[in-house]
Amino acid sequence: MKKRYLMSPGPTPIPEEVLLEMAKPIMHHRTPQFSKIFKECAQSLKKLFKTDQPVLMLASTGTGAMEAAVTNLFSPGDKVLVINGGKFGERWGQISSAYGLFVEWIKVEWGQAVDIDSVKQALLDNPDIQAIMVQGSETSTTAAHPIKELAELTKATDRLLIVDGITSVGVVDMPMDQWGIDALITGSQKALMLPPGLGFIALSEKAWKRADRATLPRFYFDLKKELKNWGNDTSAYTPAISLIIGLRKALEMLLDEGLDNAYKRLDTLARAVRAGTAAMGLKQLAPDSPANSATGVFVPEGVDGARLVKDLRDNYGITFAGGQDHLKGKIVRIAHLGYFDSYDVIVALSALEMALQKHGCNIEMGKGVAAAQKILNERYE
Repeated sequence: MKKRYLMSPGPTPIPEEVLLEMAKPIMHHRTPQFSKIFKECAQSLKKLFKTDQPVLMLASTGTGAMEAAVTNLFSPGDKVLVINGGKFGERWGQISSAYGLFVEWIKVEWGQAVDIDSVKQALLDNPDIQAIMVQGSETSTTAAHPIKELAELTKATDRLLIVDGITSVGVVDMPMDQWGIDALITGSQKALMLPPGLGFIALSEKAWKRADRATLPRFYFDLKKELKNWGNDTSAYTPAISLIIGLRKALEMLLDEGLDNAYKRLDTLARAVRAGTAAMGLKQLAPDSPANSATGVFVPEGVDGARLVKDLRDNYGITFAGGQDHLKGKIVRIAHLGYFDSYDVIVALSALEMALQKHGCNIEMGKGVAAAQKILNERYE
């Protein structure tokens, strides 16, 4: 028998309370009973996003919500500025190009945050840019982008700021209305502690006005159609019923903890993982702008990162994520978002120490764990 630990940046572990809710008998979605659950989720999501606007629930992954942002807010030939600092920044551009938008790229070195001055210059050079598209945190590189500062560039203009918050919402405070974010997106399988299958999107008042004149084709992801149904406590099409039932419990758990307390917990876990891996002598992938959702570290020279991740999963029972594209085999990504606590960090770091030693590294056992413990103890003072 082997107890397994899921420590990837998505999917993430699901609390037992949420699993039990989802295990209840299915109900019909066009009933007062389900509408009550739907309405409770809708109200709680507004608190999570810190917005007065509706947060729409789509039966899709987060990429579906990204596509919905594109198809509902733009017309053929519109120009958008895409911050490309990893696989998911790249995805913004791929979706936009697929729908006939002109994409102006700002390419950011993987592991770095976008430089605000480069964005200002791109906007000056391209006055016809309609929107900035960016990740709150780039999951593939574990780097966080300066969303509040980017919002200052669009807030008083006709331009939109569209944020993929898939590994940011529920991890860090990102007050949509206060900052001036025009479209904020997340998915169920990250900080919301659910299986994949739900995408969420909220639009600002400015973005809804833009949607009135957008002409890109859409059908399933027609947000105005979803908005109309949202007002009646339902969705346009068959919703992911069991996931929404689980969502009610997951949001209840988050709000009972208190969002500020949740953000503080995850910040402490993130700092502990960074300290622990640094004590092992591992180089951080995103040292200057690290995300609180996951930490990426380079494996030591001579170690095959892909083999290390496979060994950790198959033999140690610990699922981390590896690198993508040119970082494949070079990094390990350790998650700390959603249903994670102090002792998950201890397990993760101790397993990493053991596996690295097995793979020929001169690792002092317990050094990384001890460094993390000093930070984790802040939670119990």
